[in-house]
Amino acid sequence: MRISAALFSLALVACLSNSSAPPFSGDGAPVLFIGNSHTYVNDLPGILQALADSAGGESIATMSIVNANYALIDHWNDGAAKQEIEKRSWRYVVMQQGWTPAGVCQDTLRLATQLFSESIRRAGATPAVLEVWAPASRPAQSPGTIESYRLAAQDVNGLLFPAAEAWLEAQTRQPGYTLYGDDIHANEAGSYLAALVMYARIFNRSPVGLPRALQTRGGTFITLSADMALALQQVAADIALAATPATVPSATPVITSRC
Repeated sequence: MRISAALFSLALVACLSNSSAPPFSGDGAPVLFIGNSHTYVNDLPGILQALADSAGGESIATMSIVNANYALIDHWNDGAAKQEIEKRSWRYVVMQQGWTPAGVCQDTLRLATQLFSESIRRAGATPAVLEVWAPASRPAQSPGTIESYRLAAQDVNGLLFPAAEAWLEAQTRQPGYTLYGDDIHANEAGSYLAALVMYARIFNRSPVGLPRALQTRGGTFITLSADMALALQQVAADIALAATPATVPSATPVITSRC
């Protein structure tokens, strides 16, 4: 993990346009998101915020530092996210990049997470890692990606949001449900499931019974059928609130030029 950060400024998989999420939104516990299109497609922070608002009790405020084609190490190198961490008193700082198999991509994810964690802890916040699913066309990369994010969270004693594990469980229980909008990005249901996982971990409570129709403060509408919403809520509760992570097959190291 002594690899130079500058040496591994690697690009992520091809993504969509820039974020449409508002710069800072809401009142309550402030949560900063650092990532790429996996965060801003469907306004994932906004969905989490809307879920919290609907449940009553503690609410959250959100801000996103997101760029297309960015791995976490790219955010560290350009400096903008680190500066934002130091400007405000955050509750959580949520970090993500794309699917991350074992090898150099795993190394740079772990390195960047550690670098950011030092700044996050100094700011009095808790580092969190959003576990991103593998592409629909590369299901064999799921175990390695899950292991990479687990290790990154473990390295910094951070909060892990096991979204990829929830996706696998949902596809096992409900193979007819579609969570992908394209090969790598979530559709509304996929983003809803990821937000449910984050909600359950942040508030340590079951998301079962939360609304199936939401509007984010940024103007994104999410509407799921009652059956699908309940099924995804139950998956999120089972995975996010489990005492130990779900079991996945051991990963075979893969060296790739894309993180």
